[in-house]
Amino acid sequence: MSIFNDTLRYLFSLEKFGIVFGLENIRWILDLLGNPQKELKCVHIAGTNGKGSVASMLSHIIKDSGYRVGKYTSPHLVSFTERITIDEKEITEEEVVELTAFIRKRIEQKDNKRFFTFFDFTTSIAFEYFFREKIDIALIEVGMGGRLDSTNIISPVACVITNISLDHTEQLGDNIIDIAYEKAGIIKDGVPVITGADRDALTVIERVANIKKSPLFSIGKDFWINKKADGVMDYNGLKRQLKDIKVNLAGDHQLVNAAIALCVSEVISELGFALEETSIRKGLSGVTWHGRLEIVKENPVVILDGAHNCEGIHTLTQYFTSHYTEKRKILIFGVMKDKAYKEMLEEILHLIDTVIFTKPNTERALPLEALNAFIYSYNLRDSTKNSDPIAEPINHTNVFYTQDVKAALEKAKAIADNNDLILITGSLYTIGEARQIIDEIF
Repeated sequence: MSIFNDTLRYLFSLEKFGIVFGLENIRWILDLLGNPQKELKCVHIAGTNGKGSVASMLSHIIKDSGYRVGKYTSPHLVSFTERITIDEKEITEEEVVELTAFIRKRIEQKDNKRFFTFFDFTTSIAFEYFFREKIDIALIEVGMGGRLDSTNIISPVACVITNISLDHTEQLGDNIIDIAYEKAGIIKDGVPVITGADRDALTVIERVANIKKSPLFSIGKDFWINKKADGVMDYNGLKRQLKDIKVNLAGDHQLVNAAIALCVSEVISELGFALEETSIRKGLSGVTWHGRLEIVKENPVVILDGAHNCEGIHTLTQYFTSHYTEKRKILIFGVMKDKAYKEMLEEILHLIDTVIFTKPNTERALPLEALNAFIYSYNLRDSTKNSDPIAEPINHTNVFYTQDVKAALEKAKAIADNNDLILITGSLYTIGEARQIIDEIF
């Protein structure tokens, strides 16, 4: 659809302004639209990892309870329309075109030289769309940080902070306390807060919640889980106890995310949303969230995972220490240049037999030269003197470099046999490109 492509070109042209924190521009746009966000009941979701998973779990639970639920997440993997859904159905291309034209016209009539970012504009699209569609509740994922994120214009009925680790350090701070303060900026006066954070990050959240007189519910203290098997858990909540809950997303970390979603469901049930046990079980057993330990092919097994920071890679590594241990593993890795890629690779390389480095199609991607330099220094280490728990260095013959994701997939297919496992990770951009073309290659 050429009009849709023209619309996307306009929207993505706004990325030239980069990341600009602050609420002035989003407030200005929404004022022009009559502040649709003020008519919405929202759950605001921040955190380093797990935001999208929690949002998707809640979306399935609420949808299966008979309510109209909007979800706004970022970034997308394949299509822009993934960012905005109602009842798990993506906004149509025609609706994106119409809403973009509507908002752009309002802006240009008022001030055609006004400065605003891609995220300001797309957040406005989501609010206007949800308002028009008369949804019952909106799940709004923070783009980055929280305090100065465009989404922080809302007055939510509940706030969620999934977890906190080092990521986006240039923008949010280079230590956990500073990052926690930014994410705790979504907490509003008297509004319940549900969190999976711990240690210093939890201390910051507790302090802010106390100042705001906001009820705080923390995993391990106010609600907790007991793993029964892979993807199965018991939930002990604020008032509700549920046995043998099945979660249709792989990894123990998704059980934690499910517990957070269940606690949120308890909190909003007190606001009049009837979320019954049958709907909760159906929602979690049927939840999908692309690019999170997602098996997209068999023989060989091809897995996409959006781990793009140290905590995400750590979680991924933990999973593979107990799953697919018998398989030879081929890693396709492409990462953004602002990420702690050395630490990410050091975490996972001891599990990997062959590495294929690549570069997703974005200016933010880390050049292959940097990855080559890392491997060179990695191979020079004397593992007998290295105190880090890293296995023998990878031999250069087991490392390949490809200029794009398609070439990386083609290389993986050429060297893999049916019993191998191909893991694609490092960035949502990398797995998004892979997901789009995987059927062409395999």
